[in-house]
Amino acid sequence: MIKYIAKSAFVAALLFCAPLYSAAILPIEHHNSEELNYAVIKTGADNYEKYLPLLKDKKVGIVTNQTGILSNKTHVVDFLLEKKIAIQTIFAPEHGFRGTADAGEHIVDGKDPKTGLPIISLYGDNKKPKPAQLSGIDVMIFDLQDVGARFYTYISSLHYVMEACAENNVPLIVFDRPNPNGSIVDGPLLEKEFTSFVGMHPIPLLHGMTIGEYAQMVNGEKWLKDGAQCKLTVIPCIDYNRTMPYSLLVKPSPNLPNDQSINLYASLCLFEGTNVSMGRGTEKQFQIYGSPYLSKTNFSFTPKPNFGAKDPLYNGKECFGEDLTAYPKLKQLELKWLIKAYQNTSDKTKFFNAFFTKLAGTKKLQQQIESGVSEKEIRKTWQKDLETFKKMRTKYLIYK
Repeated sequence: MIKYIAKSAFVAALLFCAPLYSAAILPIEHHNSEELNYAVIKTGADNYEKYLPLLKDKKVGIVTNQTGILSNKTHVVDFLLEKKIAIQTIFAPEHGFRGTADAGEHIVDGKDPKTGLPIISLYGDNKKPKPAQLSGIDVMIFDLQDVGARFYTYISSLHYVMEACAENNVPLIVFDRPNPNGSIVDGPLLEKEFTSFVGMHPIPLLHGMTIGEYAQMVNGEKWLKDGAQCKLTVIPCIDYNRTMPYSLLVKPSPNLPNDQSINLYASLCLFEGTNVSMGRGTEKQFQIYGSPYLSKTNFSFTPKPNFGAKDPLYNGKECFGEDLTAYPKLKQLELKWLIKAYQNTSDKTKFFNAFFTKLAGTKKLQQQIESGVSEKEIRKTWQKDLETFKKMRTKYLIYK
């Protein structure tokens, strides 16, 4: 069952309390001041007139992290508590409630020192809320900032939360947020046999949907276990369309520090399935790439432990590659850097690892690159699937 709450007039004055979560906010660097339009666009969290009545006198669980903030940077948990909403439990995805954990780092349950609320990790062994963890909860909220890539695990957490809510008859409210890569639909579709936490549904690498639209697709296509559907309500963004550039207020995760890294993320994250570094352990994560096994170039970097990378790949070793910090904004998934690195690596038999197929969602991409197929020809092999996906997703789109 899907319930979509339509846009209505938004109260301009935000009479919120001062944020308690300032320590959790990780400022994002903005390269283009013209894209700072979050003052115009209001996220679902800002559209509080629509959801506060749904939460009145209810016991509430919330899935969120440091990205769950309103336009004045008040954290959504803080705002809801100020409005006397009875939050029972915070559920945290990969990187934790504060968003400070390394990718893949084990996150343990705990208690938020600011509010005393219990925090349950949805990363590691407990990706799906257990019935006991939902006991006593009348409604769940999901408020996470996605970046539009299939392997960014917040949409995988969304799947499991939806599934748990469906099985335990708990309504789910998704606070929608713009997709910073909102107009890009590109890349190979996931093949069912390669389903994993970094790819759970038959979608392209870049899906071009907001997280609210995506939730509607998961529900409508019956992708949850046994074809279950949850009672879903999406609180939409206001004054947003998917062609609008959107800069995030905070880092969505430790290694996506700015607009450029978010735009390059899907293209460079494929290097996670190779022996090439994407700049973890530097200040230019997902804006550079290189390894000790690539041909020497004028550009090099040496990864060292830092925030978000306690033990980066090639720690202390000089890596040669390319600096993309000033590269023009991408409007598609780019394979040229991956192909170039493969062609220039000293030992091609050690370039790819087993994780690459999970990220790509297919064996074909690695086989095509190893066989010397051009990027243009590789892209042609995606087109039929992409057109089918685009037609299917039209049923679930909220924004133009």
